[in-house]
Amino acid sequence: MVSPLFATIVCVLFISYLFQADRKRVTEGVSPATWVPFAWMFLAGSRAVSQWLNPSATLGSAEAFLDGSPLDRVVFLALIVLAILVLLRRNLEWKRIFRSNPWVLLFFLYGLLSVLWSDYPQVSFKRWIKALGNPLMAIVILTERRPLEALGLILRRLSFVLLPLSILFIKFYPHLGRAYHIGRPLLTGVAMGKNGLGQICLIVGMYYCWDLLFGRNSAVDSKRPPRLPIYYYVLILTMIVWLLRMADSATSTLTLIVAVAVMVVGRVPAVSAKPGRIIRIGLSIALVVTVLEITVHLSEAVIEILGRDPTLTTRVPMWQGLLDMAENPAVGVGYESFWLGNRLTILLELYGVRQAHNGYLETYLNLGLVGLLLCVGQIASGLFPGKRQLIADYRFALLRLTFVVAVAAYNWTEATFYGVSNMWLLLFVGILDVRKRPLPVDLAESDSSAGHQQVSGAFPV
Repeated sequence: MVSPLFATIVCVLFISYLFQADRKRVTEGVSPATWVPFAWMFLAGSRAVSQWLNPSATLGSAEAFLDGSPLDRVVFLALIVLAILVLLRRNLEWKRIFRSNPWVLLFFLYGLLSVLWSDYPQVSFKRWIKALGNPLMAIVILTERRPLEALGLILRRLSFVLLPLSILFIKFYPHLGRAYHIGRPLLTGVAMGKNGLGQICLIVGMYYCWDLLFGRNSAVDSKRPPRLPIYYYVLILTMIVWLLRMADSATSTLTLIVAVAVMVVGRVPAVSAKPGRIIRIGLSIALVVTVLEITVHLSEAVIEILGRDPTLTTRVPMWQGLLDMAENPAVGVGYESFWLGNRLTILLELYGVRQAHNGYLETYLNLGLVGLLLCVGQIASGLFPGKRQLIADYRFALLRLTFVVAVAAYNWTEATFYGVSNMWLLLFVGILDVRKRPLPVDLAESDSSAGHQQVSGAFPV
């Protein structure tokens, strides 16, 4: 029988090994500022600081949920301030960024405006500030000299820590890695719920699958050290598969399958040779799926294959009940204000949840049809990347497109368009355009020969 102490020592050594092995990967052009979005994503993917310090803490009553944790507010605000300081030092052209990302700008401006008609304007405003951290962290990543390497480094570091710790918690510290719902055991790992654990696996799983398919596929990569041994990927992917099975998160599993399918299609030579085809293929697939859904109820068949009730008997009635409680269909009740006060007390008694388990419905309840339109507009802006982006760096553009597709699919049965959310952050990584002015031809050629290819979101060296 292995003792928890021995297992902890082995886990720490294994994490150290993963970090040491990863040093072989190129990190030139990736600044220490990436630790800021790493810290943000670590807390978003696992537990807030107050929950790490007090593992037995719960959200508790509606009043406690309303007040939140002062410690967590300070930590997240500090990370937001650090991100702002990093971006100020980079001398960004904010007017250009705002013009290039109108849907994101309008969504957050409207969210700020909606604070005025919230029943809890102070709480609503504080939550708006916290949510603003997601696009700020995405901009920090995208304005690195080598944004693709910066993103990869952050996601690998997350996998090194969160995956082994989740296994350790589940196997040796059940009071940390397990929870119970109506007497049913749930395996949560480092997350606060099984869906949170599934989300961790989904996020890092998308990156590692992309890295295996596209990690070295250009002349630029010939100057980099060899890829890590295949057993490295086998270890990581084995942990992902095992944890996905333990989490029993159908949404994360199905979304990962969809994401990998997008990558495989993008890997086909006939598609990669003419990048613009990926958009036409995507539109065709969307049309086919829509027709199959209308005619043969495709989603029900897929849900049944995954071992779930195809009628969604627990969620559909809840969704209908939430729609009936929508007080202002046009503009909503104010930014992240629906699940507050008396409504939260009633909904906890009726359904025992604090979110709609549907990102689009969640947005509608808080921000009405106007907010939902702006949210869908953000997603649509990322689903149709410009041909120039696909040609400039096809691999990175395809990864970003995969993130957008995954987030759009994931939010059908989970809600991540609010709060501190890694899925929402990845959506911003996928859709934000933060390019600087193009380099002169001679400098651009010099930069490309030096192995720093210009991409959408990349800054010149």
